[in-house]
Amino acid sequence: MRSITSSSGQEEAVTVRRSESADAQGIDSLICPPALAVFGRVNIIHLLEKANLAVTLANEKEDILAHASFFDHPVGDLVNQAHWEPFLQKQFRAEKCTPLNTLFLHLFVAKPEFALASAKEIMRAVFNAVAELEYICLVTLNVCVLEPALEEMFEPLQRLTDPGPQCLALICHRREHFPRRHIRPARVKDHDDIMPLFTEQPKVLSVERPYFLAELIEGQNEENHAAVCESDGVAVGFISVTSDVDLKRLQDDFDLREFNGLYKLQQTKDNEPTPSTAHVSEESNAFCIQIFVIDKNFETRSVDFIPYIFNLFPDLDFCIITVPTLCPEFPLLQSFHRVPRRASSTLPRELYIFHRTGLGSVEVRPAVAADRQAVSDLVKGLRLSESLLQDLDCFYETCRDLDGVRLQAFVAQVNREVVGILIIRDEQDMEYIRAHYNIENFIYFSHHSYEEHAQIRHFVLKPSFQHFSTHVFKEVLRLAHRSCLYLRIYPSDPSQENSCVHHLDLVLNCAVPVRPRRQIIYPLEELGINAPSRQITEDQAPFALSLISRKLTMEPKVTINARIVVVGASDTGLSFLGMLCFCPHLRFNSLTLISTHGLPRDCNQEDIGFLSTSHAYSSRDLAQLPLPSCITVVTGKMVGINRKSKYVIVSGGRKVPYDHLILCTGLQYQVPCPTGVDLSQPVTNSQLQDRTAHRRYTEPVPSNLFTLNDLHDCRAARRWLCANFVELEDNAIVYGNSIDVFTTAETLLSLCVQGNRIHLVHPPLEPGVRCFSDPLVEKAVCSALEKAEVQVHHDCLLAHMNSGDHPDLLTSVSFTTDAPEPLRLQCGVFINLSNKGVDYDAFKSINSSFLVFDSRLVINAAFQTSDSSVCGAGPLTKFSRCYHADEWSHGNFNSKEVGQDLAATLLPLLDPTLEPADEPPPDVNRLVPLYKQAKIQGGKLPGGYNYLHVTKPSATNLTGASVRHLQDNGIVTGRVETGNYFCLHLDCYELVETLTCLSLKPLPGSNYLSLYGKHQQLLGQLSTHYHQGLIHDLYSFFRQSWCLAVYHDRFSDFEQELQQISSATWRQRLTEDADDSHVLPQDRFKDAESRAALRSSAVKYVTYNRNLLPMFACPGQL
Repeated sequence: MRSITSSSGQEEAVTVRRSESADAQGIDSLICPPALAVFGRVNIIHLLEKANLAVTLANEKEDILAHASFFDHPVGDLVNQAHWEPFLQKQFRAEKCTPLNTLFLHLFVAKPEFALASAKEIMRAVFNAVAELEYICLVTLNVCVLEPALEEMFEPLQRLTDPGPQCLALICHRREHFPRRHIRPARVKDHDDIMPLFTEQPKVLSVERPYFLAELIEGQNEENHAAVCESDGVAVGFISVTSDVDLKRLQDDFDLREFNGLYKLQQTKDNEPTPSTAHVSEESNAFCIQIFVIDKNFETRSVDFIPYIFNLFPDLDFCIITVPTLCPEFPLLQSFHRVPRRASSTLPRELYIFHRTGLGSVEVRPAVAADRQAVSDLVKGLRLSESLLQDLDCFYETCRDLDGVRLQAFVAQVNREVVGILIIRDEQDMEYIRAHYNIENFIYFSHHSYEEHAQIRHFVLKPSFQHFSTHVFKEVLRLAHRSCLYLRIYPSDPSQENSCVHHLDLVLNCAVPVRPRRQIIYPLEELGINAPSRQITEDQAPFALSLISRKLTMEPKVTINARIVVVGASDTGLSFLGMLCFCPHLRFNSLTLISTHGLPRDCNQEDIGFLSTSHAYSSRDLAQLPLPSCITVVTGKMVGINRKSKYVIVSGGRKVPYDHLILCTGLQYQVPCPTGVDLSQPVTNSQLQDRTAHRRYTEPVPSNLFTLNDLHDCRAARRWLCANFVELEDNAIVYGNSIDVFTTAETLLSLCVQGNRIHLVHPPLEPGVRCFSDPLVEKAVCSALEKAEVQVHHDCLLAHMNSGDHPDLLTSVSFTTDAPEPLRLQCGVFINLSNKGVDYDAFKSINSSFLVFDSRLVINAAFQTSDSSVCGAGPLTKFSRCYHADEWSHGNFNSKEVGQDLAATLLPLLDPTLEPADEPPPDVNRLVPLYKQAKIQGGKLPGGYNYLHVTKPSATNLTGASVRHLQDNGIVTGRVETGNYFCLHLDCYELVETLTCLSLKPLPGSNYLSLYGKHQQLLGQLSTHYHQGLIHDLYSFFRQSWCLAVYHDRFSDFEQELQQISSATWRQRLTEDADDSHVLPQDRFKDAESRAALRSSAVKYVTYNRNLLPMFACPGQL
């Protein structure tokens, strides 16, 4: 915090921060007649929404003392915002003002006594925050007398025309508030000024050579230079550069092809060398920053070093710097281009490059026909470049694409050379985007007209100018009169890919990822004209969405280079990665996923089957995640961990280095190992206790034995079955005890495999374990299997495959049972869904690296293993025995929620904007975390039943005693025999804690999942009406239009608002009459005032979300 002094001498500690929408009321209260005279009447929310930069000055109590809003164009309608530059330079002496270095003040308000001090502090902060900013102008049609604070801050612009336009034109210079710093050669006497900077950053300089800095300064020559940054005659920054660079080693670790390997292009006598025609010489074209340090108060002026050090090496074009991966990105690096590392690199450093041409200024303008050849050369060789050129030609001809939608094209040029192009298209699907993506987390939709939204069709910018990418987007928004740009990223589907974006990272560095919204599944036929518009309900190909708005163009992201490696594409791993990727203010450069079959991709409907689902991620959900564009996927299995050198060994020998390793492989079905017992003698399962221990199968796996663990396995099995089994007469053996056995049986039946060819073989169950918690569901499934003539065998242990021989094809299997006579079956295909546990390669990697393993990977309550760099999460793990909580593990909870909590736990270690987490009290540190979201299981069961089971997390039953549902607490309609069974259980607080559906019709799963945890009163007085005999079919009951408000993804926000109203009413009653303490919660809304507040809140909720809830009448509609 800094201190300012009022006109009366009062001191106040203040902070200048970016304005928030919550500041609007406080800002509005500061508007006074002098401010209205200068800036006119303003809508504060609209101003905050459209401003490129809005800042608020607040004291320690968060009282707003002042506010200023800055735009990239003048106030009002004096001049078209796209043409202010020629206007200003024609009418005034403002030839140095450019869109890159100029902002315009659109509002300044302050408490009168702090006005001058506030204005100075805000100007200092703005010039400090925006490195390229040189001028702040105040240009308005309102000619009037300025208030004293503005009059002191600004000076009039000199007019070039007389009489000229009737307007007020003033300018404020950087040099008056936060000037550029003087850079000069370092001298030995600077040593004492510089050393304190190294004390603040001890990792920069080794303490083993205390006089190293003096030696470095003294030893300057043509190859080695040192310079300092001065402020008021004191050195506040230091840099050391050298032209001695090991390019060979850099090329081994980084992809330098775009930079000609950092070598000079070979000169030719006739023509100037160009990258496309010249040969690369062996002469270095780069110099390196060895040491850099600067006072934190002057960090944004780090850029002042760049022109100076390039002047030291006039014949070299590249400046490079390497930094440790765990080093937070400092402001100097924001001007540099990060170079992607090679897949084989294990170097724990990042490489950044700056090209000499980046010292120039970039100009953005509408494309003209004469740019066609330059753009063609720019995009030559890029993927989908033909699509870009086709749209550019359409722009030249009609300004519309082939579908008739308006196009706009802009080029970026430096020194008259085209270095980038951006083509945008009017966004035609704003209602769909608003309904399916949470864009209102970032913008007030009502303050943006439909014409102000546009889609990024193509974007190409040379890497040397990537630090201008944000400015390019800001300029395009201004020139195109747009306020929001959207980028759609489709999954790998050639039919949807038609945008040429190079590099994608340049867009993602500027844009914020937008979360998809949970969708209501509407009964469209029943709603009729009351259904949402077809624009909302139509089915479109799913995509990940990113947004760039005006107010985001001057909000730089925090870059995280830490190498985070996630092993396992489980629900936990995907949830963790999704949380990191959706952090709007962070940009993770090194996220890696190691997965046996890569990142789960979109799948066709016919591929779904075999396995049950946790409803965590559907194919559509995965397509809406930005994972493919934000992470590196390594396909393979983890086979080793080197904790000392910090890398993971993947099958095939590749080494994947890490700073943070996340193990969340989950549990997998393992190939069963036959007991090998001699079946010539009578033997029962009870005699095989020593042989039933889990053993690893080491023989070759028969080609017709399938162990199904993921979608890749299921697709492979389906293809094999269709090609080699379905039309034959052999048996299908399905071995296991889980629900997946029954979903697999249904898949086989759906493939037209006759029931009498299917054998479900169940191994002995663990004590207290049941496949279905509801016996009625189990009964229905058994009846369906019997009706389909599927053979079911209980308590069977695999004894032999092919009578002990192991040819490639499995033709027979034998099992021991509780009877002396073994079970022998002919076998055409064996589908294994048994022996679920930790994958052997994962176990071996964990155990060999000496991480504690006790049947599962042992972790503490903060996900940490015995190595602080290695975390574990999901069913792979168990809590340390020191917690005395063996009945609880991550496997008892919703894996998606566990992954989200893992991200929340790790973020304070990665995000420098977050305060480090406080150490929990000792008592709390001995508690394991418990989660609240539901455990979900679903699938297609024999008989064609659609099954959904939602229940609260519960502890593992270690005693083996069976747990029975209290049926009298249930709300049940329908029967399993008729395929309309629906069962709800409420807890002691009347909240839905268990939900079971078994239906012959498709289930609106998303709707029913939102019922979990809701109070029965919110569900239309569910319990009361049921016990009054008014509810006969829960499916019909929850299909009524009033339920749709409950299914809405923002209903939980509405619930919180109701709770706040309820709590406020309760506190007021307690204050007024202590005798009311006996009033029940449900009676708190019985008085007129509380009911009015409730009604007002409900009306706001329905009105604001009217696009998705048009079936509700709003005030004034009838």
